[in-house]
Parts: sequence; C-alpha cells; structure tokens
Amino acid sequence: MAAPPPKQEELQPHAVRDQLPAVSYCLTSPPPWPEAILLGFQHYVVMLGTTVIIPTALVPQMGGGNEEKARVVQTLLFVAGINTLLQSFLGTRLPAVIGGSYTFVAPTISIVLAARYSGIADPHEKFLRTMRGTQGALIVASTLQIIMGFSGLWRIVVRLLSPLSAAPLVALVGFGLYELGFPSVAKCIEIGLPEIILLVALSQVVHASSGQDGQAAVLCDFLLTISEAL
Repeated sequence: MAAPPPKQEELQPHAVRDQLPAVSYCLTSPPPWPEAILLGFQHYVVMLGTTVIIPTALVPQMGGGNEEKARVVQTLLFVAGINTLLQSFLGTRLPAVIGGSYTFVAPTISIVLAARYSGIADPHEKFLRTMRGTQGALIVASTLQIIMGFSGLWRIVVRLLSPLSAAPLVALVGFGLYELGFPSVAKCIEIGLPEIILLVALSQVVHASSGQDGQAAVLCDFLLTISEAL
C-alpha cells in the first residue's frame, strides 16, 4: 500500500522587514497609535513649509495682503487634511499627505496676469476676482481628471509612465523651490544652515547603520523631528 503524499507546509506571511528590509510597516501591519501620531505630525511639519510657499508666492500677485494669505493657508491645510483622510480610508491608503500641488502654479499665474484683471484698481476686489477665476479653472480641470479616472483612460497613460520618467519631474519641481526656499534660509542663517547640516549628517549616520536595529530604526523614523529638536 502506497504511503500518503507528504503534507505541504502552509505558507505563512513573513514580517514586513523580512520581505522589504527598508520598509517598517505596510497596509496590513500599521504602526501603533502613539507612533502613528508622531509620524503623522512629522509628515505634517514636512508638508507645512511646501504648502505655505504656494500662497506666499501667489497671493501678493493677486492683490491680497497678509489677511488673505492667512485665509488661503488655512484653507489649504484644511482641505489637505480632508483629502488625506479620504485617501487613507477610501483610496490607496498610503502614508502620504495630499497637499497643494505645484502643477497648478504656472496656470494660476497666467490667470492672475490676465488682461481682464490688470485694470482692477482695488487690491481686495482684484484678489476676489482672480480667486474666482482660479476656482473656476480648477473645477474644470478636476472634472476632466474625474472623467479620465472613471473612464479608464488614465490606466492607459500610467502604463507609459515609469519611475525613470517620474524622477526628473519631481526633481525639477524641487529645484524650482530653491528660488523661494533658500532666500528664506538666508534671512535666518543662524538656524537654517545648522539645521540643514544636522539633517544631512544624521541621514548619513542612519544610512551607515541601516543594518542595525534599535536606535538606528528610531533615528530613521523620526529623523526630521530629532534634527529640529536638537
């Protein structure tokens, strides 16, 4: 009588670090709530500066002052929070803050510099008119994006994109921010320059000890918060 075939071992899910050593958590194994709150606050600090740059550059050209700039910043942060919550529960669920996009900065500037707004003498009235025109353009643009998303056309476009094509785009956007960011650093060089040096130095230390656990993992997760605290 033939012996029964050997029972195959059931595949067990491995820990995230066993599959991807550089990744600490995934969608099915989120961090504990205390650590998640700290990581979320750190991510908020990172996107706060990039979010403030948009109204800082656009609102003065639209005729607005500090009060209008503060309202635009508050609106951007509030909408970014709503979008982040929606994508965390209904979207890709990736740990990313959905903030303001620099893709629409150039079209917004073209709207602000349009001839129909250049003749308005009152700065507050000019700000309201240009803001309404910008909102209308964004509504039309978002409608086209919704159509492409639900029709499946965007799926065809994504197949033609690759990390090799996305990396230069992200790099060019980052290089364009130097014009706005580094003059602000120069205004307070006593704080800005040591912060940059400390952040780069800590990142190199973490990279050199990436194969270790414990303190290196803490430095890696809270690198920005630790550098700002120091």
